[in-house]
Amino acid sequence: MGDISIIIVSWNARTHLRNCLNSIRDQGAPVVREVIVVDNASTDGSPEMVAAEFPEVNLIQTGKNLGFAKANNVGIRQAKGTLLALINSDVLIHAGCLQKLADFLDDNAQAGLVGPKVTGGDGLLQLTCGCLPNIRNTLCEFLLLHQIFPRSRWFSGFQLRELAYARPEAVEVLSGCFWLARRDAVEKVGGLDERFFFYAEDIDWCKRFSDGGWKIFLVPVANATHFGGGSSANAPLRYSIEILRANLLYWNIHHGRWGQAAFYSLALVQHGFRLIFRGLSALFQLGRDKATLGKFRQHLICIRWLLTGKGV
Repeated sequence: MGDISIIIVSWNARTHLRNCLNSIRDQGAPVVREVIVVDNASTDGSPEMVAAEFPEVNLIQTGKNLGFAKANNVGIRQAKGTLLALINSDVLIHAGCLQKLADFLDDNAQAGLVGPKVTGGDGLLQLTCGCLPNIRNTLCEFLLLHQIFPRSRWFSGFQLRELAYARPEAVEVLSGCFWLARRDAVEKVGGLDERFFFYAEDIDWCKRFSDGGWKIFLVPVANATHFGGGSSANAPLRYSIEILRANLLYWNIHHGRWGQAAFYSLALVQHGFRLIFRGLSALFQLGRDKATLGKFRQHLICIRWLLTGKGV
């Protein structure tokens, strides 16, 4: 049986982080060896809260926002456990979650990376399992074909919407909100790619696990809650640009320049299509819907970044 080092990267998510740490303290398994919080230069009192309320936690203050991948690697290098749990600051773990994931790894030598069944703060299932991106599923996702043809596997997009989440499933991609990985697998695959500041590092890591011969599993007997937006909600427009930047990098790394060009073209189509849709919605609602106007601005800024490279 392995022992777990929990690594949490946080940026200005004090309330979520406090709740996450309390859930680990209350529900953590005997296999938990240590908890490491890597703070990316928060200004909301997060590191002070951790130091005062959770003295058992190893707090690492980076002094600047390193991004998700690089900050997790800082924690990985400090970790002493044979199993590494990378958990978002806006996650709550439930009773037995870590123990069940560790037991699955103990029983399945080919598994290198596993994750639990995840529900949102509203109690609804979050679709945390997906397929590696390709031209077909990217186009389906961007043009909302998965919503227009919800029963068609061909138009299903990135996410595995047909999973019953009732038994362990081997998948291509697990959301990076909650992972448990074997240290020896990480040592062979390598840590998170630090070229990714935020987003797509989870897809890249899962692909490298698969390329390295390790299997990735959803283990739904283990449960967690993920609220979403714990850090990204602090800068939604920047987050949207980082999604584009990260995806362009992913396609360049794994599909070359032609693949990157294909994704770039699809992204222009996506944001142009949705910009028109949001604009018409805002027009008919006479600008009263702030959410619609916010999405309109988001798509406009993404198109400007794609065409000019200018940020927010």
